[in-house]
Amino acid sequence: MNQSRAQPVQISNTLVSIIALCCGLIVANIYYAQPIIELLAPDVGLSAHSASFIVSLTQIGYAMGLFFLVPLADLVENKRLMLITLAITFLSLIGAGLAQSPSVMLLLCLLVGASSVSVQVLIPLAAHLSSDEKRGQVLGNIMAGLLLGILLARPVSSLIADHFGWRAVFYFAAGCMAFIASVIYFAIPSRQPAHNTTYFKLLKSLKQLIIQQPVLRQRALYQALMFASFSLFWTSVPVVLAREYGLSQSQIALFALVGAAGAIAAPIVGRLADKGYTHQLSLLAKVIAAACFLPSIFELPHGVIILALTGIFIDFAVQANMVLGQRVVYSLEPQSRARLNAIYMTSIFVGGALGSLMASPLYEAGGWESVALVAAGMPVISLVGYLMTSKK
Repeated sequence: MNQSRAQPVQISNTLVSIIALCCGLIVANIYYAQPIIELLAPDVGLSAHSASFIVSLTQIGYAMGLFFLVPLADLVENKRLMLITLAITFLSLIGAGLAQSPSVMLLLCLLVGASSVSVQVLIPLAAHLSSDEKRGQVLGNIMAGLLLGILLARPVSSLIADHFGWRAVFYFAAGCMAFIASVIYFAIPSRQPAHNTTYFKLLKSLKQLIIQQPVLRQRALYQALMFASFSLFWTSVPVVLAREYGLSQSQIALFALVGAAGAIAAPIVGRLADKGYTHQLSLLAKVIAAACFLPSIFELPHGVIILALTGIFIDFAVQANMVLGQRVVYSLEPQSRARLNAIYMTSIFVGGALGSLMASPLYEAGGWESVALVAAGMPVISLVGYLMTSKK
């Protein structure tokens, strides 16, 4: 059934769960390579210095896909767009598993990132299918699946690589994409957008949305700062655990699972936002994100436990703030949700990339204390900005 111009329906819990699963498995593609680059790089002829390009190009590809592909969801039938991008993802992952040269591997990583943005077509589609009264709850449940995909991708990748080699990670991911494509084909309703314009006019309209929607600019900036703090923590903490606490790669993989507890934030916050607590929860999320780093700055016993708690709380706060921001942004122009989402998510991943880039220099220069202070400072800036704009 075509849901293009129909009023929002009461989306079923089963469909919400299906979309959450799809989002988690698709977004994991961006993070599978991170823990295995030291195994992967020598096999495809990349030097240790160049190995990080594997991760960087995947993220750059994702940002490009957000900007150039996601707006198409306001123009092209959504299910068809998702199936096409998933086909590209599948072929790119198979190619990455077979790659023998650095240039081919890097190009395929770029394509994996760019095509994995189908997840950002699914999320606005879910918003279209849900009623205003339940939109926060629906988005919260779906974002919980998304965060679980982000957090579980690294330990799953390490586990598969340890037992079957790094190439098996990409074959596993390709199999997941084939499964997701079949699920989307049979379970996701079609939606033909009402827009009648050209692709280039659609891209040009992104600039107009940024200019015309101050709330979009503000929410995008605040979440970019929060996600930068999140990325700074999760990029730095494996080094800290290895160097300062002597944890093995397997133990670090288990540590990463702890952060998955933060995924419970999304459905809880979504329900509370539907009841009118968006402002209060936005403030609370930013305060938690800043405060959770403070205990780890000091020399405390059971330091690994303190870091684990920090991981849980930063994940909780960032996830909560993202859901709240999405709920607000999607309400600005319902007919432009895909483009609003493209702008919002692009800014978030730019923030995340900057946080990751800062991790090594900060840790080498001042140890964990420097990392924690900067990671705490970003949510503080977000909090101050939010307080200033919310008073207007």
